[in-house]
Amino acid sequence: MKILVPVKRVIDANIRVRVKADNSGVETANVKMAMNPFCEIAVEEALRIKEAGHADEVIVMSAGPDKAAETIRTGLAMGADRGVHIQTDDRLEPLTIAKMIKAVSEKEGCDLVVLGKQSIDDDNNQTGQMLAALMKRPLGSYISKIEKNDAGFAITREIDAGLEDLQISSPAVVTADLRLNEPRYASLPNIMKAKKKPIDAMSPGDLGVEVSNRLTVVKVDEPPAREAGVMVSGASELVDKLKNEAKVI
Repeated sequence: MKILVPVKRVIDANIRVRVKADNSGVETANVKMAMNPFCEIAVEEALRIKEAGHADEVIVMSAGPDKAAETIRTGLAMGADRGVHIQTDDRLEPLTIAKMIKAVSEKEGCDLVVLGKQSIDDDNNQTGQMLAALMKRPLGSYISKIEKNDAGFAITREIDAGLEDLQISSPAVVTADLRLNEPRYASLPNIMKAKKKPIDAMSPGDLGVEVSNRLTVVKVDEPPAREAGVMVSGASELVDKLKNEAKVI
């Protein structure tokens, strides 16, 4: 079994995001970038499935500019076998990304695609669902547990009411939730080994995918500053403010 793990390069989760002066987007120049946290969880789970003897190869792919290769190297340093880099400087939307993942998965003959449930920059949470629909594969979204069995995969997914246990057939698409695992740190020897692991470079055209945007960013604003809290003298004053000022009761 081959496992494909798409990963995305985003602003490091520990960095404060700043909006550009012209409100056209967020500032990425001279800002620390890293692999999307949910993608890290997806890579970790793919490696655990391989280490359990259920997979022969883990392939990490990413689409973006030249620096996206750094994110692929991070996945290789964690333990993935090969990388695929779709080189493009265009802004990519979920549907275009899903088409690219589909093309790579079919080219490589992957039985399982593991994605992060969403990226922390756009927060679209759409790529996994679109990919499953395009590939006509069963989807396990927001999974917190996955086990390989003879019938395919037994998964546990996070839902509003709690946890839901499902059995899905193979090949399949799953999206990783936060509680699926704790990603490993890449050791120095593995970081050095990752530099020698192959990364196949290609363009969207090589995959037969046309990059076209259906959305236009009109404006990006910072959220309003949070107002200071108000101290109340007692329960009666609290109820009065909730009823007459906040109007929530």
